[in-house]
Amino acid sequence: MSNDGAQRAHELPGFAIRRGVPTDASVLAEFGARTFYETFAADNTPEDMSRHLASAWSPALQAAELEDPQLETLLAVGPDGALAGFAQLRAQHAPACVATRHPIELKRFYVDRPWQGRGLARALMSEVEQAARRRGARELWLGVWERNERAQAFYRKCGFEKVGTQIFVVGSDPQTDNVMLRELP
Repeated sequence: MSNDGAQRAHELPGFAIRRGVPTDASVLAEFGARTFYETFAADNTPEDMSRHLASAWSPALQAAELEDPQLETLLAVGPDGALAGFAQLRAQHAPACVATRHPIELKRFYVDRPWQGRGLARALMSEVEQAARRRGARELWLGVWERNERAQAFYRKCGFEKVGTQIFVVGSDPQTDNVMLRELP
């Protein structure tokens, strides 16, 4: 993984968190597609998974997202330099159920299985909160699949509460996401 122009935002024993740069696109695309597949393939058809992975995780799309000023991508890098997790904030309109004044979306939050339960997710969420505050946000919201109980439990531990639902399409399958919200301290 390249460190070109990236500043280390947070360092803890065993990993560091830094802002993603366009040269990270291919690594991010592979990581995102792999972790999405590992998490959701058992509950989706192979055709829907293929469509979704092709539309959401190409290196070209990741490069464009890494250059988009409305998005901020934070990468958690392990001691071997490999990507261990990432989070992505997106500044845009929130759904109607997020009735707040200055929200920002936690669009993506992924931690690789070997790093789960080792403190990386909490450290990454702390960096997300700091990045959101730097962008002027007062609230953080996200969509999480209604059947992803593990993720919902983590988000509740981080202070998020369900405020509504929205549709997230995987391939051709419209699925229900719970919309969760928390105020930033």
